[in-house]
Amino acid sequence: MPRIQDEEDESRDDDDEGGSGGGPVWRRRLLTWGLLGAALLLGFLIPYLLYLNHEVGERFGKLRWQVPTRVYARPLWLRQGLAMDAQTLQGELDAASYHAGDGHRAGTYAHSGARWRISSRGYSDVDGRVAPSVLEVTLAAGQVNAIRDIAGRRNLRSARMDPARIATLYGQNQEERRLVRIEEVPELMVTGLQAVEDRDFNHHIGIDIGGMLRAAFVNVKSGGDTRQGASTLTQQLARSGLLGIGKEQTYSRKGKEILFALLLEARYDKRTILEAYFNQVDLGQRGAQSIRGVAAASEFWFGKELKDLSTEQIALLIGMVKGPSWYNPRRNPERATDRRNFVLGAMRETRLITDAEYQRAVKAPLGVTENAGNLAANRFPAYVDLVRKQLARDYPADKLSGAGLAVMTGMSPTAQGYAEGAVANTLRALSTKGRPPLEAGLVVTDVHNGDVLAVVGSRNFTEPGFNRAVDARRPVGSLLKPFVYLLALAQPDRWSLASSIDDGPISIGLGGGRTWKPGNSDGRSHGSVHLMDALAQSYNQATVRLGMDVQPQRLATLLRTLAGITVEAQPSLILGAVDQSPYAMAQLYQFLASGGEIQPLHAVRGVLDAQGRTIKRYDSDAPPAQKGDAVAARLVGSALQYAVSSGTGHALIRDGLGRLAPAGKTGTSNDSRDSWFAGYTGDHLAVVWVGNDQNQPTGLYGATGGMRVWSNIFARLPSAPLRLSADGIDWRWVQDGQSTDADCPDARRFPFVAGHAPAYQECVFAPPPLFDEFGNPLPETPVDDDMGPLQHAGQAIRNFFGGGDPGKQVPAPTEPPPRPAQ
Repeated sequence: MPRIQDEEDESRDDDDEGGSGGGPVWRRRLLTWGLLGAALLLGFLIPYLLYLNHEVGERFGKLRWQVPTRVYARPLWLRQGLAMDAQTLQGELDAASYHAGDGHRAGTYAHSGARWRISSRGYSDVDGRVAPSVLEVTLAAGQVNAIRDIAGRRNLRSARMDPARIATLYGQNQEERRLVRIEEVPELMVTGLQAVEDRDFNHHIGIDIGGMLRAAFVNVKSGGDTRQGASTLTQQLARSGLLGIGKEQTYSRKGKEILFALLLEARYDKRTILEAYFNQVDLGQRGAQSIRGVAAASEFWFGKELKDLSTEQIALLIGMVKGPSWYNPRRNPERATDRRNFVLGAMRETRLITDAEYQRAVKAPLGVTENAGNLAANRFPAYVDLVRKQLARDYPADKLSGAGLAVMTGMSPTAQGYAEGAVANTLRALSTKGRPPLEAGLVVTDVHNGDVLAVVGSRNFTEPGFNRAVDARRPVGSLLKPFVYLLALAQPDRWSLASSIDDGPISIGLGGGRTWKPGNSDGRSHGSVHLMDALAQSYNQATVRLGMDVQPQRLATLLRTLAGITVEAQPSLILGAVDQSPYAMAQLYQFLASGGEIQPLHAVRGVLDAQGRTIKRYDSDAPPAQKGDAVAARLVGSALQYAVSSGTGHALIRDGLGRLAPAGKTGTSNDSRDSWFAGYTGDHLAVVWVGNDQNQPTGLYGATGGMRVWSNIFARLPSAPLRLSADGIDWRWVQDGQSTDADCPDARRFPFVAGHAPAYQECVFAPPPLFDEFGNPLPETPVDDDMGPLQHAGQAIRNFFGGGDPGKQVPAPTEPPPRPAQ
């Protein structure tokens, strides 16, 4: 029995230990469940870590796609002889975020009198890289007189300044960012950031375990009243939005942040992580637009390139990492100063700066600009709208915005500013009681290459909305008349500016028993007039008579050829019965202003990729003008110059713009609903429309509305006078349809196509009217046709003194008789 009991006891012991050689059951079960749990954990964790690792690589690699597309003005291209004044030069430099300084440091300028020293920054343009330079520019007599390369000690004929940034096209995220390489970040910023935010950055594995334990202890001890962080730079990068973790304070978020940080450190070296941090860190906000990265922040807060920052400015940016809104130096300067000085103290403590530099820096002002520097939002909505329209064919909106491209445009910041000011000032002056609200649209171009220099789409030009310069369609009136005369003058064997045409009443049959009887704006007919006068005075009846001779169909074809305008060839087309935009009319007048070249207007000069390489150019040279086109364009230009000096545009002379010798044409639609003016100088063309959105009569004519805006622009915009080439042109003095001598009475000077001037006829001096002693006119004495000019003169003298008897003296009247009315 005892033996059996022992065997039973042993059997129970064996069962408790799990059989021969085993342990207790609970251990076995714990091990089993442990292994099962580990397997499940690994089965979940490994795929999850693989997923997170893929996400890190995917999102980290897409950093380049978060760069917005930037839109730039055209570079300031200084050339000897370029029309330029000090105000405009400084305006161009200020727009490009140059600062008054010593003129030797990049992005600064200095001037004394007419001599300017400018240190340009290098940039990429459509034709390649433009190197930085230090220039001495001398202005004289309203133009660039000399350009000298100070470093190279040589004179230059031309030089380019880096352009102003005028707009930013964002992607889905409204983030402003400019990527930089770690080599481009100042060394003090690299080491200073680590001294303040993560002194063990070069040694940890992405997390600081000791710091985390200390932070946890402080947080627990305070009962939650105090929160102490222990995030490394790698963790900050992980939660910065680059990896989409978010900022909510939860354990799950913190755990995900730690995993991301560990994976970042495992995949990338410290240099790559630090470079990404400098490009991603949040350093400000402008409305819905986030300022990301130190390069964008440098421009936003200081208007400077990163490499040009001072010690105290670097310290301020580092300090703002902790909270860009809380330490906003524009809103909270005292708070920002304290934080900056704390960073300067950390720099001194870690011996990154000397004590002397620390003392200097803490006394320095914050140095932030009042506005956002060169980080332009869409300040010019009408111009950028035109840019988008011209790029739409090659770059759909989703491919353009946020793609990190550089769009190089033709905008001139000063021309745009002068145009905006002219619209604001003129419409304010014209807005009188009883007149409906006025609006305006205008386009300014470069007559040499077709660059669109300025676009104003509304009197509220800073607000996006309907772009009247591009999208409005209004009756153009007399703006089409020069092209009727262009067609006529292209037939030099039939028409010239000296040709006469009847400005009497005219009736045009329209079919179906209908007739059209256009009249002149003054309600009068002017008889036989020269083509020069008919155009300069904008006579409707004479122009219709001429237009019917050259045929409306040819006019419609010309409009389509020069500007892509498709219209129906009705007789009323001759007087501008067609609705068009200021932009379309600018394209049409560009043919005249360029001297007969068909130049497609372009707001975009080219597009560069993120590395500054040209993807596409839009500024290719136009084919040279055909000789016949060039001559006809010059003839019309001469007539339009006469329209300004002696015709409907004469008010420009009173405004003091005769120095520009401009050519221009007014236009007015029925009932003065639309006021137009198109005019050009040796450098610029501007087409202006003024009217009312509800198509109500404004009481304005072309000369009192659109031309007022044009005059205000060119009163400030430096521009060369219009000097028409004499190539292919033969200027003659004309009397009674024949060429004659310059001193011939009543002779007028006209331009002709070379080889088509009228034959020369010796001047015939008409004898003065003769009066008797009582002031009564004497009967005319027949003149012998065989007499020469001197004999004619002698006969006239004899008649004056008494019927040919030289001995008889007739006293002259005491007062000269009145002359007949002219």
